[in-house]
Amino acid sequence: MTDDGAAKPPATAAGADKIRCDACPVMCYIKPGNTGACDRYANEDGRLVRVDPHVLLERTLSQGGDVVPFQKAGDWDGKIVPDSEVFVTAIGAGTTYPDYKPAPFIVSSEIDGIDMVTVVTEGIFSYCGVKVKIDTDRHLGPETATVRVEGEAVGHVTTGEYGSQMLSLGGVNHLTGGSKKEGRVTCDALMALCNGEPVEMTIDDGVTVLVQAGQPPVVNGVREERMRVGCGSATIGMFAKQWLGKVDEVVVVDDHITGVLSEHQAGKMLDIPDTGIKMKGRRSTPGRYFQVAEPGTGWGGTNISDPLSVLGPFDPKVGRPGLRMLMVSTTGEHFAYFTLDETLRPVEGELPGELQLSVERIRENCEPALCTVLFMGGAGGSLRAGVTDNPVRLTRSVKDALTSVTCGGAPVYVWPGGGITFMVDVTLLPQGSFGYVPTPALVAPIEFTLRLDDYAALGGHMEHVRPLASLKDGPETRTMLRQRRTPAPEKPR
Repeated sequence: MTDDGAAKPPATAAGADKIRCDACPVMCYIKPGNTGACDRYANEDGRLVRVDPHVLLERTLSQGGDVVPFQKAGDWDGKIVPDSEVFVTAIGAGTTYPDYKPAPFIVSSEIDGIDMVTVVTEGIFSYCGVKVKIDTDRHLGPETATVRVEGEAVGHVTTGEYGSQMLSLGGVNHLTGGSKKEGRVTCDALMALCNGEPVEMTIDDGVTVLVQAGQPPVVNGVREERMRVGCGSATIGMFAKQWLGKVDEVVVVDDHITGVLSEHQAGKMLDIPDTGIKMKGRRSTPGRYFQVAEPGTGWGGTNISDPLSVLGPFDPKVGRPGLRMLMVSTTGEHFAYFTLDETLRPVEGELPGELQLSVERIRENCEPALCTVLFMGGAGGSLRAGVTDNPVRLTRSVKDALTSVTCGGAPVYVWPGGGITFMVDVTLLPQGSFGYVPTPALVAPIEFTLRLDDYAALGGHMEHVRPLASLKDGPETRTMLRQRRTPAPEKPR
């Protein structure tokens, strides 16, 4: 420990002017005034220091407010607020490398009359990646298609979800299993995404998309505004009553399930008569059609710009001149109004005002299109050894819900099964929470919070437990407001 109680970064002498840092496997020799390859440690007058401050999260009395930028050193008077209002994160805490060392901070506090302990460390994650949810019905690329950044493969397109396209990026095979450049580019892209920065990527046989957590995606240079309210069939079901008496037929064009009002059960329940419409594609159930067109960036996530291209000729035994038809996409972005002429050919006309209202209602029900980035990593045995001398006990404690896992103070989802594999929404962390080491690997904060007696029982490093009050204000420590969306992770179970 240093004189002010902060964890002392690891270092060994390396000549008269250099310091060797052993915070990660690279083992940099750092000259005075310079930083290591990770930009996280520096040589300051012959002393190895952390460049980033260690972050404490503080909840305001009103429980409101968002995360604010780092406070200046003079903004805090050094007084520790009540334990229940402060959470010690692993952001800026340092690592346990070379693995057998105890975590940099093992902090005790009393919460609701119960002695608790929070163990914090910045994990070096070679086995990590991000899952990206992109709210759009546009076709980004074929499933399993390679996703590239700067021409290097960094992941792939995975199974699409309702109203969103999904990407799986990173992973050990891209970080360490390919070329040196592939690993570097993958690491840079993952860190940028996790820190809330935009990353442009291209998809083989697909589009170019700009992804930034919490921001709308930009597909082929066009900023997305909304995600679809539902598939074509669902849209028919939701708005059928609003079309009754105002139009004879409605087709909601969708790459997955195109809906046809007169054939749909919703139309049948409203006694809407048959129109003689003929649809291309594969009929699923009444009023629901698959594969009316190829995937693309046009109407409803298809490759069409002319909606009539999904129609065949109307049945002359059922269709009639003057029949009114609305064609609309699942977001209301595209729409057209037609009337059948004497030959039963659709002729486009101006959309009536009463139908304009229904198109606007579809748009209103479409949520804003956003990109969601989830960091996913596995806490390996080396990281767990910094918590306890018997790492498997920590895993069992997490699975038994005795130990709470957080990432930079944000709640995580821990996957069932073996190990501690977790996911976290990166927008819940303070910006800049993620770093890297040039092995390459991402550096991410992780905290374990549990009762003090449970920590002793699982073989914790009790001799390194220190009180929360020992953390003093200084250049190594900063307080930040906890986000309103982030629950208090330190509450006892």
